[in-house]
Amino acid sequence: MLTKNLKIKIYKTIILPVVLYGCETWSLTMREEHRLRVSENKVLRRICGPERDEVTREWRKLHNEELDDLCPSPNIVLVIKLRRMRWAGHLVCMKGRRGMCRVLVGKPEGKRPLERPMRGWEDNIRMDLQEVGCGGID
Repeated sequence: MLTKNLKIKIYKTIILPVVLYGCETWSLTMREEHRLRVSENKVLRRICGPERDEVTREWRKLHNEELDDLCPSPNIVLVIKLRRMRWAGHLVCMKGRRGMCRVLVGKPEGKRPLERPMRGWEDNIRMDLQEVGCGGID
């Protein structure tokens, strides 16, 4: 039987890197962020297991706030945003000299469809910076 701390360590060292592979270049929507958070909470609920209620003596699932208290690591969406901003810092240092910067920041040729434009990678970086409090930085 594995302890809870060991299970959380396994989750952080084996599962999270697989899930977050390449997340620096993702352009997430709110729906995708919600899905990632839900899947993370499912895994943590599975690790922590049910809890016995003191009053009713029945088993119940842990609430999200209780999961955050038991597993104080930052949530998966915050980790993605931090990695994306760190990658943006590397791109700023490249200053367009390399192909990666041109691919992520460049504008493709041709016309876009007449629907609402998708949020791009640069737009996500701007939103992340505003959340952190660095909204005026270009």
